[in-house]
Amino acid sequence: MSTATLVERPQPLYQALLQQQGRAAGRAIPTPIPIPIPHPLPVVGSRFLIWKQDPSVDPPGLRLSYVPSLVLDGPRDSRIATELPNVTPVHANTNRDFIFAPGTPEADCAHTFAVVRETLAMYQRIRGGAAIPWAWNIGGNADPITAFPRAGVTANAFYSRGLKALKFFYFTPANATQPVYTCHSLDIVSHECGHAVLDGLKPGWLGATNPPQTGGLHESFGDLTAIFLACSQLDQVDAAVAMTKANLHDRNFLAALAEQFGAALGSPQGLRNADNDLKLSQVGNEVHAISQVFTGAMYHVLADIFAFEKNRQAAVKDPTRVLLEVASCLCKLLVEAIVKAPPVGATYADVVNQMLAISKAQGDPAIYRTFLRNRFTEREVVVSPVPLTAMAEGRMNLADPNYTEGQDLVKMEARKHAADQAPQDRSACCGTMQLPEYMLGDQKKLEKGVVIVEEDMIAAEVAELKKMFAR
Repeated sequence: MSTATLVERPQPLYQALLQQQGRAAGRAIPTPIPIPIPHPLPVVGSRFLIWKQDPSVDPPGLRLSYVPSLVLDGPRDSRIATELPNVTPVHANTNRDFIFAPGTPEADCAHTFAVVRETLAMYQRIRGGAAIPWAWNIGGNADPITAFPRAGVTANAFYSRGLKALKFFYFTPANATQPVYTCHSLDIVSHECGHAVLDGLKPGWLGATNPPQTGGLHESFGDLTAIFLACSQLDQVDAAVAMTKANLHDRNFLAALAEQFGAALGSPQGLRNADNDLKLSQVGNEVHAISQVFTGAMYHVLADIFAFEKNRQAAVKDPTRVLLEVASCLCKLLVEAIVKAPPVGATYADVVNQMLAISKAQGDPAIYRTFLRNRFTEREVVVSPVPLTAMAEGRMNLADPNYTEGQDLVKMEARKHAADQAPQDRSACCGTMQLPEYMLGDQKKLEKGVVIVEEDMIAAEVAELKKMFAR
């Protein structure tokens, strides 16, 4: 079809009428000249059919997702690969899309790749687009991480630095006939990828010789990754807002993590519930339990800021848009605080104080920091110099003459607990925290690796990554 046929022309009778009117007015009516349509740019990117939460969660259910970067057969790109014996590489269709019947091995590969890619992209975007290295990307090494969607039979999943891998297993629950695939869960895949992202940012945090709270930060970051990834996607946010009438403390799939896996183990609320009220004095030194204290506080801060901004911007913004923006800002604040936290032995108070300082420096509303102080004081993470009611009202001088009216605290003292000096108990953690490679103290530096790239299409990107990771 020529470009001329794509431009609407006046019908002959109407055109004759226009010409007659023009002659009557003493002027000619020009014939419209079609404007050529620019040649479209090549389409880069692929569509994937993925579970937006777990197969048991509807809404948002099974939907198309678009990855706007080059994805090769595998699927794989310069940072992420997938592997499944006798299946990979999975080939894209003629439109470069990876769309397969749900539950097939090919669909599992595509789903897992897409969720890992979206997780990594989310964190890189909030850091201005800079590549986040995997823990082994040192000395010029640019090896990707490999995801194994059907790694074997067991009720678990894990990230391994030594294997440069994310492994997702499957199992058949008691009194069931169909297996549960951990790779089908967006929460589980993004959680394990969160471990990998944090290990790249803070490689000293995974060792078991760290204090219990450092291990809790790792597990919590995995859970928060699942929450923030869901909150970065319009369809999920829209479904959550509609489900809860914009009240994040109503039961919803954002707070409930890994629902299908949890149901298989007899927990209808999922493996963990982010909307909790746990305190440090209630959890001891078991890392899985400790993590829920930090996750719960962050979820409540998210709900607080969302409620505040939803009301403040009700006339100009839809609640769905507000939640998208609030979650992105809080995710960015957390990551920047983690980057500035100690390289080993980090505590919850270390991260909280960094969040407070960064929030103040970037000009956030003061009430954001009030929410942070209150929620982490309630969880017995930090010590408030004044009663929480006074802090919320800005009356900071009630308990201590050193604090003036309305002072905005950005550094708080950590609350001490007997469990702080205890060794980490990882007995109930995900597979990542139980791997022997993280239980033997500090890891030796990984030797420089060699990357073999078969396709020239991603060779240039890998070369750039090598330069970046060599710095």
